[in-house]
Amino acid sequence: MQVVAASTSPVRISFLAALLRDAGIACVVLDAHISAVEGGIGIFPRRLAVATEDAARARRVLLDAGEDPV
Repeated sequence: MQVVAASTSPVRISFLAALLRDAGIACVVLDAHISAVEGGIGIFPRRLAVATEDAARARRVLLDAGEDPV
């Protein structure tokens, strides 16, 4: 797995995950439940990971959408 995006905004991570899924790329949101630890203040980024073999294509999808991949 490789991380292709990170954000403290759950809305942004959800949007990026939808972009990848629409492109046929399976992805996983890491640290999605960190808000239970941080108290919901939004200082810890959630990370979006894809299979290593899909990482280059995922980064291209994000770039084409105007996003800055990790």
